[in-house]
Amino acid sequence: MGNTVWNDKKKFIWILSILLLSAFLLTSSISYRVAHDSLSEQIEENTLPLTSDNIYSEIQQDLLRPIFISSLMAQDTFVRDWTLDEEQDPEKLIRYLREIQGKYDTVTSFFISEKSRNYYHSTGILKQIQDTEPDDAWYFRVRSLPESELYEINIDPDSADSSRTVVYVNYKVFDFEGNFIGVTGVGLAVNKVKKLVELYQKRYNRHVFFVDREGKVTLNGGSFTGSQTLQGTPGLDKLATRILTSPSASLSYVRDGKTVYINSRLVPEFKWYLIVEQEEVASERKLLTTFWGNLLISLLVTIGILLIANLTLGRYQRKLEHMASTDKLTGAANRQIFEEYFDKALIEASENQTSVSIVLLDIDNFKRVNDNYGHSIGDLVIKTVTNILRNQLREHDVVCRWGGEEFLLLLPNIELSHGGDIAERIRDTIAKRKIRVNEYELSVTVSLGVAEYKPNETPAEMINRVDVALYQAKECGRDRVVLSQ
Repeated sequence: MGNTVWNDKKKFIWILSILLLSAFLLTSSISYRVAHDSLSEQIEENTLPLTSDNIYSEIQQDLLRPIFISSLMAQDTFVRDWTLDEEQDPEKLIRYLREIQGKYDTVTSFFISEKSRNYYHSTGILKQIQDTEPDDAWYFRVRSLPESELYEINIDPDSADSSRTVVYVNYKVFDFEGNFIGVTGVGLAVNKVKKLVELYQKRYNRHVFFVDREGKVTLNGGSFTGSQTLQGTPGLDKLATRILTSPSASLSYVRDGKTVYINSRLVPEFKWYLIVEQEEVASERKLLTTFWGNLLISLLVTIGILLIANLTLGRYQRKLEHMASTDKLTGAANRQIFEEYFDKALIEASENQTSVSIVLLDIDNFKRVNDNYGHSIGDLVIKTVTNILRNQLREHDVVCRWGGEEFLLLLPNIELSHGGDIAERIRDTIAKRKIRVNEYELSVTVSLGVAEYKPNETPAEMINRVDVALYQAKECGRDRVVLSQ
């Protein structure tokens, strides 16, 4: 009956798993076909423009902080008062710039005075701005911006460290009457901005880069492999003029036989164009990968169901077997399983010409313990005796609760005399053990019979002999060991 139930459960699990796999395969196939058919339309008319909008919004948020910092610096009364006060004690402004750089974690902070043309930096006065110096052209460009444009963003080498490229936010500074008195701002490391671009690419699974109004690539992620200009990129060279003359555009071109969709839009803060592109084949590959991935997941889930079911059913089966073969109170073997151990030990003894001994133990006057102290204390005595038996025996010896207060011990490879020594050690240990429960303290004794297997003897005959030996121990005054010769 047990095997039938087990087979029925396995059959049910397999049928359920096949149904799950079939349903998943069908729905995944339909979903893949529908998605594949509508992919091109979604990319060109919906997905790519939406991605471009999201990236544009994130760029604005990421750049808002340094622009806001530069705006605060430009409107700071300390900066304006210090400049109008003939720039006395430059260390005050340098310390201010150092505090700004440290507080907001920028790579640089600066102020250029229109009056003195000094370039104040967080590390000191770097130089004087010269209108004849090409590297200083940015300052005069910012100074000449229309009144409506308060700042610009550009990429240049760091004035304090020429090995480092920085994205500068250059903000015009005016006095309290609206007169131009200098330029201030902060800088972000280009690598940091590139990491943002790489983050956008990873998040949206698109190629993202920026070009200036001339079509030169200004910012890109680390994985960018294209040309450094739109005009130098095959396919894009024919679209460069349309991209650079339109605030936004959705276009496509063919590259290496594959259709590439692009979306471009002007980023006013940079005066650069944001280019987002995606290959149609890459998206198809992703759909196919997702399809196979879903099938793999469904297979793993099905395997997981089978494993969990097998583990669960196996656990319950082992639990039932344990319940059927062990004594509930003591955890010792019961009579049913002991007979299996006993038969196996006798067969091995016959084949290997080795000894097998058994010990039958009975707790003396156990009824008196129950009558005087109650059954709960009686149970405690039985469990205590069981623990002593386990501690006194070897790991492969078997302890069986044979009856109410009787225990039968199976000792493979033990001769009669050695079995008697073991029984005597057990008897002595139990007699010396004090059992304390609340205000009670009691001790018990045990009587033991020992028998060794004789050739051609049946298990019943051997148990009968050890039972006689136990009876003799009882008759002789209890608390003793008797060997069955």
